[in-house]
Amino acid sequence: MKRFTRLFSELDESNRTNLKVAALERYFREAPPEDAAWALFFLCGKRLPRPVNSTRLRECVSELSGFPGWLVDECYELVGDLAETLALLLPEGKCEAPLFLHEVVEGHVIPLRDLPEAERIASLLGTWRLLNLKERFVFNKLITGAFRVGVQRTLVVRALAAVAGVPAAVMAHRVIGDWQTSAAGFAAVLEGGQSNDEAARPYPFCLAYPWEGEAEISLGALEQWQVEWKWDGIRAQLIKRGIEVVIWSRGEDMLTDRFPEIADAAALLSDSVVLDGEILAWSNGSPLPFGSLQRRIGRKNVTPRIRREVPVVFMAYDCLEKNGSDMRDQSTQTRRAGLESLVHSQPEGSTIMLSPLVQESKWSALRSLLLTSRDRGVEGFMLKRRDARYRVGRVKGDWWKWKIDPFTIDTVMVYAQAGHGRRAGLFTDYTFAVWDGDRLLPVAKAYSGLTDVEIREVDAFVRANTLERFGPVRVVKPALVFELAFDGIRESKRHKSGIALRFPRMSRWRRDKPAGEADSLQSVRALLPGQAG
Repeated sequence: MKRFTRLFSELDESNRTNLKVAALERYFREAPPEDAAWALFFLCGKRLPRPVNSTRLRECVSELSGFPGWLVDECYELVGDLAETLALLLPEGKCEAPLFLHEVVEGHVIPLRDLPEAERIASLLGTWRLLNLKERFVFNKLITGAFRVGVQRTLVVRALAAVAGVPAAVMAHRVIGDWQTSAAGFAAVLEGGQSNDEAARPYPFCLAYPWEGEAEISLGALEQWQVEWKWDGIRAQLIKRGIEVVIWSRGEDMLTDRFPEIADAAALLSDSVVLDGEILAWSNGSPLPFGSLQRRIGRKNVTPRIRREVPVVFMAYDCLEKNGSDMRDQSTQTRRAGLESLVHSQPEGSTIMLSPLVQESKWSALRSLLLTSRDRGVEGFMLKRRDARYRVGRVKGDWWKWKIDPFTIDTVMVYAQAGHGRRAGLFTDYTFAVWDGDRLLPVAKAYSGLTDVEIREVDAFVRANTLERFGPVRVVKPALVFELAFDGIRESKRHKSGIALRFPRMSRWRRDKPAGEADSLQSVRALLPGQAG
């Protein structure tokens, strides 16, 4: 545990890539393999089910420290990180025996969920007594499900690749998907053994950079590019090897059971095929809004009714493996030909569809066509260089996503709440409202889009213009107007305004506008699909 805590500190305190990779490489070389397996698990962004909710954790710390609950809550608001707050308030531990990471996870974290309440709290208090301040902080991160550290998966892959002596692309393939958190599982990652289920393993995804320039000037002749619509669904790989069919999301969730109609169609594909594409809610020849697809995300039981109400398709746009042969080093054009032959062999009405190409000869025509994206239910274009290989992660120059400009509305800030982590102690999380008659009705929350200077300016305004307090939330004088950008809008029964915005963020501070000139709910509702205006 001490070694893993030291690694966490090194990663969290440095912003230099080379130092982070060196710290990771040193850890994976020195740590026992059963510890390294769990470290890899957490560093890849995977989580264990939360064994104790945050309210009960705060109550436990209050009981153990003697501090009243309100003071624990005030400390949390000031520190901004629950794991750190709890670690700081706890009495100093005895550090009676050194613990390895795997012992902490397997003996102190995982069993908590299945213990009766009294035994769970006793076990939790006992573990806290065994750890010093920094170790408690990391332990608290694990049990709150908030283990985040400033390191990208690509850096973890680079370090592991150096330890194993293999190319980073090979290691990226090994760590994706399911693998055992054990000494044998970690050895299989390093050595390329068979502990993973090879038939179900996906490839690392190729990602695109956003395009915001003048394509006509910077990207050369349009003939060099394969142009497709940018679909708004769940990015996934569809794998058929032998008789097994697996659907993996880009977030490494196995989705096979949630979309059985796609899995059934994939069973008819020829052997050893891996397709890259998008899962879409689809009806009458066109995509449904992403909100429709959300009704099927997270469902463990996909009933016949939900399948009828939210039909789905797999929109295939790349072929990564065909007849057992890895196609990723082939050109975009070659992979497309292989994809077309596979999808065209599907029976009529199959839920596996071929993403159509956009056929235009001039950039100007393409730019005009971009304006029709929302009417088509897409986000814009994907531009893929015809001679490009399918690479790992984001590589500038091969793939670009050219998206339609977002929706924008002018809103009034009505509530503010302190941030967490680096933003602890500053009011950075805001709620925005529009006019509904003579009252302001909240429509969205946002916390990104402002500079550090603007955040401090807004923070000072909140402190000087607080009208009421409700726990950590402050009601502020309705005076600041912000333009919100968002990617989509839908009706929602869960929200008082009757609408929900997708990915809202602050695009600019409208210092030129008084609050009375912010948008109305009526004008926002006019942006709903199918509405006039």
